Amino acid sequence: MVVCGDDGLAHRLAAELRGVYDEQVTLVVPPNRSTARPPVVGRARAASAALFDRMVSAAVGTVGRAGPTGQPTGPATGQRTDGEAVLEAAEPTEAVLAEAGVARATALALVYDDDETNIRAALTARRLNPRLRLVLRLYNRRLGQHIEELLDQAAALAAGDAAGPDAGLEASTTVLSDADTAAPVLAATAVAGTSRVVQTEGLLLRAVERPLSGEDGAGLSTLALLSGGEQPPLLLPGDEEVRRAAGRQAVVLEHVSSPTDAESATPARRLTGVMPLASLFSRRLRWSLAGLVGCVVALAVTLWLVTGIDPLRACYITLLDLFAIDDPAFKEPLGRQVLQLLSALVGLLLLPVLLAAALEALGTFRTASTLRRPPRGLSGHVVLLGLGKIGTRVLTRLRELNVPVVCVESDPEARGLATARRLRVPVVLGDVTQEGVLEAAQIHRARTLLAVTSADTTNLEAVLYARTVRPDLRVVLRLYDDDFATAVYRTLRAAHPNALTRSRSVTHLAAPAFAGAMLGRQVLGAIAVERRVLLFAAVDVDGHPQLEGHTLREAFHTGSWRALARLGHPDTSSEHVLEKGDRVVVAATRRGLAELR
Repeated sequence: MVVCGDDGLAHRLAAELRGVYDEQVTLVVPPNRSTARPPVVGRARAASAALFDRMVSAAVGTVGRAGPTGQPTGPATGQRTDGEAVLEAAEPTEAVLAEAGVARATALALVYDDDETNIRAALTARRLNPRLRLVLRLYNRRLGQHIEELLDQAAALAAGDAAGPDAGLEASTTVLSDADTAAPVLAATAVAGTSRVVQTEGLLLRAVERPLSGEDGAGLSTLALLSGGEQPPLLLPGDEEVRRAAGRQAVVLEHVSSPTDAESATPARRLTGVMPLASLFSRRLRWSLAGLVGCVVALAVTLWLVTGIDPLRACYITLLDLFAIDDPAFKEPLGRQVLQLLSALVGLLLLPVLLAAALEALGTFRTASTLRRPPRGLSGHVVLLGLGKIGTRVLTRLRELNVPVVCVESDPEARGLATARRLRVPVVLGDVTQEGVLEAAQIHRARTLLAVTSADTTNLEAVLYARTVRPDLRVVLRLYDDDFATAVYRTLRAAHPNALTRSRSVTHLAAPAFAGAMLGRQVLGAIAVERRVLLFAAVDVDGHPQLEGHTLREAFHTGSWRALARLGHPDTSSEHVLEKGDRVVVAATRRGLAELR
């Protein structure tokens, strides 16, 4: 396996492949170590700490250093110590990829933060090895679909030219986004009661948190037991452990019958290009217009009753009087003259109202392309800090769930401001560490603070300040280092036991999906259980003795993996015997997914 990248995801992915799946890994990173800060793997560090030590020593002199141009100054030995090596290079050029062994590799992951760099390297790698399994990190979804089709087509043509049409081609291209992988988890964590959904081939599985009751003894739907007191979290518990955990908070799996049901359960706001009337005119102006219309109707009815003329003619004459078009009623009865004077008075009142309506409409259209300010009476919303790559995806997800959001961003050129403007989401421009910025976002009436900026200290400072304003505020913060995140989580939970605190790492959430794609597995999604991750994957029963010939209830290894449901079949009975040709959805830990291999 070859992993190329310039940030923490590359190191996390290399540690995942080596420490969990025991794969041979070559890691290609930039020479400047400060641009690629290796993360601490937390609980998995015991299994892979030696990996990082050997990587550092290999980078110092065992494999060969990169020169100023990104080309290695010395020849690569190609030797690997315990299955891992590090190659330093500024860019993944053809020479660097060749030296990393792409021509002999099974899979290549390109996880640079720049889409163009990943695409250029993928095109080069596909030419060097048509059978290579490629995994790309791209932020642009539409471009990713086209690139995936292009690279697969190129691999098929190259294999056909080299070995004929009957050659068994195993090459594949998978385009993933760490933002798309992490955003649903972050959004679900920020919103209380929002379900986390895994969808594949018409099957919808939804995970929710709730306390266990005595009726949950079967345990088939219990994914995890959450920590309580001195008890640590437990993933995929056995039936007996579930029975003993009555009253304890757990992550429980639910089956949703169809996508339509799931969508109706969480109605999303439909965005159209038509601007509603309420956004054009203020409430006071709308009441003024309604009052004038009522006066006109009353005058028309009175004229009809006083003069006895036709009702339509009475309305017409009233409008003429209103706009001062009709002749003065010198020879008319007294009632008609009084009504004409009243109509003229109403017409005078109508002029400033029409002018105000025109000015308000003009101002609304002028500010339609600008950022909105938080309304004064807003409450129960989510305050989202940061509108970068991750924050933008989280914002879109929250609006799909119809959750009110107020964003805080310090950079006036941030990529997510255009999305916030399109979704008409209020934004506060300012440094969140400055006094008054969170207050402008109505933090004292917010439901959740979701801090997803790229700076750990900024996220932590914002959370600590928000807790001084609202001790019971639910907070979710994105932190880079796992050990630091765990320490922050435990301290905040101990200091504020009555408030919900969650810390998440984007690389921690995204790495399992990238690793599964490199191994040729279809990882459907990931669910964060406190500081651990539970993966959902589609697995073919054929060739797996742990699955074939067993029922769904029996296809279970406590703490590692559990078969949940058959794909393509409406029957979700746990007593169905799995056989060749069946495909099942499996919930597994990272190590459990490696065991199934």
